[in-house]
Amino acid sequence: MNQITKLILHLTFFALIIPLNLIGQEVHIKDSTKNKLTLAAREIIKASGTCALISLDEKSIPRVRIMDPFPPENDFTIWFGTKSESRKVHQIKNNPNVTLYYQDSDASGYVVIHGKAQIVEDEKIKQTKWKKEWEAFYPNKDSYVLIKVSPDWMEILSHSRGIVGDPVTWQTPIVRFD
Repeated sequence: MNQITKLILHLTFFALIIPLNLIGQEVHIKDSTKNKLTLAAREIIKASGTCALISLDEKSIPRVRIMDPFPPENDFTIWFGTKSESRKVHQIKNNPNVTLYYQDSDASGYVVIHGKAQIVEDEKIKQTKWKKEWEAFYPNKDSYVLIKVSPDWMEILSHSRGIVGDPVTWQTPIVRFD
């Protein structure tokens, strides 16, 4: 079998395991599939090291920046540290809808998390979310705040893990959070 035939068979097989209809709405996925997707997502997030945080400015223009996130919590809540005066803080206060993009270290896949962000200034929480390597950026920590992203849904694509999108629409598998 040539490579193209193998790829088509591979895509068709996974399209049957993770069925999505053509209008982009997901059907209920089995718990075992959800577990596979969330495990792959955690692996990709860990391997990526950084991620892109996308927020909307006052004109609804997407703004992207590289961030140094904390590992996801059990429910995929993601935390970041930033400066209180940064543009992203103002953008999030104006519109909490954000997207996070993690690319797998070998570029064979990605995780996209869509959710709501909030700015957290609670001193006790800030003390638990700190990285020593940030000291140069926040010498007195007065301007240090947290961004908490609560996920609504997540897309996962990973060719190396056998997680692929619909062969016609390219819609990636989705995990929704309650």
